[in-house]
Amino acid sequence: MISQYEVLETNEMIEKENLDVRTITLGISLLDCIDSDLNKLKKNIYDKITTTAEKLVETGLYIEKKYGIPIVNKRVSVTPIALIGGSACKTSDDFVELAKTLDEAAHKVGVNFIGGYSALVSKGMTSADELLIRSIPKALASTELVCSSVNVGSTKTGIDMDAVRLVGEMVKETAELTKENDSLGCAKFVVFCNAPDDNPFMAGAFHGVTEADAIINVGVSGPGVVKTALEKVRGESFEVLCETIKKTAFKVTRVGQLVAKEASEKLNVPFGIIDLSLAPTPAIGDSVADILCEIGLEYAGAPGTTAALALLNDQVKEGGVMASSYVGGLSGAFIPVSEDQGMINAVTAGALTLEKLEAMTCVCSVGLDMIAIPGDTKATTIAGIIADEMAIGMVNQKTTAVRIIPVIGKDVGDTVEFGGLLGYAPIMPVNKYDCSAFVNRKGRIPAPIHSFKN
Repeated sequence: MISQYEVLETNEMIEKENLDVRTITLGISLLDCIDSDLNKLKKNIYDKITTTAEKLVETGLYIEKKYGIPIVNKRVSVTPIALIGGSACKTSDDFVELAKTLDEAAHKVGVNFIGGYSALVSKGMTSADELLIRSIPKALASTELVCSSVNVGSTKTGIDMDAVRLVGEMVKETAELTKENDSLGCAKFVVFCNAPDDNPFMAGAFHGVTEADAIINVGVSGPGVVKTALEKVRGESFEVLCETIKKTAFKVTRVGQLVAKEASEKLNVPFGIIDLSLAPTPAIGDSVADILCEIGLEYAGAPGTTAALALLNDQVKEGGVMASSYVGGLSGAFIPVSEDQGMINAVTAGALTLEKLEAMTCVCSVGLDMIAIPGDTKATTIAGIIADEMAIGMVNQKTTAVRIIPVIGKDVGDTVEFGGLLGYAPIMPVNKYDCSAFVNRKGRIPAPIHSFKN
């Protein structure tokens, strides 16, 4: 039983250290909405979402008021739409119609984002999968709240390089179609290896087919809380450092557990998981990079950065797991460039490069996130970057992801403003050498030998 006292104990964390519940995400299955008639399918989807999520925002506001805990986002995730629209959608434009339906439903219930405009193609694409992927640029350009994801690989199946190549092309096309907003459409799209079914964070949230009809997943975040705690043990041993991170992660997760249980009871929807992810924001003092500096680095990207991040990520998981019966999603440290002022400072100083970020993703929770690159970067180069990141996830049996933004009309030395929680970013240089002959090979990269565990 979690007492209200435990939450009151965190008041200073909330007021001074940017502790918040980053998201309450209601996962909704759309499997019972499937119909071969497109108009009926759209109506089924709209009705299911607006009925199930009708009181989500109201419940979030109630919990905020009751406990004084900021809940930054109220979101919905749905079953991957490539599975739902397969029988009704015969063209990419048909899928765009479903994206607009999702957008309308999200606006109706008042959520910040809706995720699940997705396809799972780690071993191959069905015709519906390919149609949905080809529709992504137009879908993101013509909607406001829809987020999209594609899972192109897994440790068990390998990497579908045909899908990787197609996704690279779609990222470029999305950038072109949303260039009037600095290619912002790309910020609502992510490509995964080993995507989890219960991730509450956007842009990668979708409701897995193994989940219940509806589920509540909560994402908690507190980089500022961890940094403040580490300031008090500056210069101490690694043992003290690790214990401090674990204890802090435990407290933060307890807050999420309280919110999740309350939301579950109010909505009469089962509680799924707590995702304890150190997800930074552009706010000063809410930075994962600043935690790395507090651990002992001059800048994120300095020698020792990958080791420090590995330590941080693991201790967050250890502390969080002890605080809740169900910890899941991504749970660890996020390293988005545009959303973290410390990362931005490191890039600007020349301490942090795309290649170093890739190395860091070997030990953190996600991957290359919110990275702005020159708008003239080739689609095959983007596909090559994606393939590299997917290989890290596949071989290391972990989730990796790429959310990369080729900003049309911008080059190295420029800065792009995304606004809000997405922040701003310097345009980062990309390796200039060509990988098109590799990317243009057909087929898939096989699963690693250590994936055979039966």
